[in-house]
Amino acid sequence: MHNPWLEALGDPVTVLFTLIRVGVVYLTLLLFLRLSGKKVLGQMTPLDLLTLLLLSNVVQNAMIGPDNSLVGGLLGAGLLLLLDRALSRSRLRRSLMGEPVLLVHEGKPAWAHLRREGVELEELMAALREHGVARLEDVLEAVLEVDGTISVVPKDHLEPKRVRKVRSSRNR
Repeated sequence: MHNPWLEALGDPVTVLFTLIRVGVVYLTLLLFLRLSGKKVLGQMTPLDLLTLLLLSNVVQNAMIGPDNSLVGGLLGAGLLLLLDRALSRSRLRRSLMGEPVLLVHEGKPAWAHLRREGVELEELMAALREHGVARLEDVLEAVLEVDGTISVVPKDHLEPKRVRKVRSSRNR
């Protein structure tokens, strides 16, 4: 019996391989982005944006393969959204996202952390100024958060009245 709805879904083997390919590419790219560091993810420059756009184009065929159908595209998009939601709520989240990194403690830069995370002193100083702090000596703590932003707690404000999320000037 001819059923147009079943035909629209396509070959079940192709659908299965599309789902597997999308999952493998998603997890591999997640690993690559994690290895590239927090700063890259949170403070996107035009070069970072271009790389991300080109990356998505490069892996498109690897994910969908020969299936250019509407169903294949929707399956890929649906699986990406499901994986994103599942991983953001899983116990793996901390290992995938990383942990905040202390950049300044009681006015003293943590040079090893700054080097490891690829944060230049000029960039750190710009973040301090955006938080209204002019000198390193006036900082109780500065932390590179998992989303790439730099949080600053001035020495004279042990209890911040208002929390602001300030992105680096590289983001403009």
